[in-house]
Amino acid sequence: MTETLCDSGAVKIKAGANAATLTAAQYTDIINRAEGFVCAAARYDFITNYSNISTIGKNFLKDVTSSKAAIEVINYDMSGFTSRTEAQVMLDVNYNILVDGINLLRDEKFRSFIISGEVA
Repeated sequence: MTETLCDSGAVKIKAGANAATLTAAQYTDIINRAEGFVCAAARYDFITNYSNISTIGKNFLKDVTSSKAAIEVINYDMSGFTSRTEAQVMLDVNYNILVDGINLLRDEKFRSFIISGEVA
């Protein structure tokens, strides 16, 4: 599958400079799972309907999806971080972005705004 809602570059930035180095295939797999999670939580197929999503919506989805994927990258191997605390802070920041994003996407009016870019 291809990466739609975010790319590996966005995930690498959020995982941090000390995160493990993964292959392109591993990043694609992690991103695809994150995309599935975001779509399932929102109860909307953003992948199939990507061309219909507003520009601001695409940026929002990139933020949420890359945070979900970054959590998996950080958890994959924490040995590169200078301390467990450093890794935990990275996890906490990404988790907060993910939870806030999912909570917003569960709101029908917000989800409609993400898709159309217009306030209903």
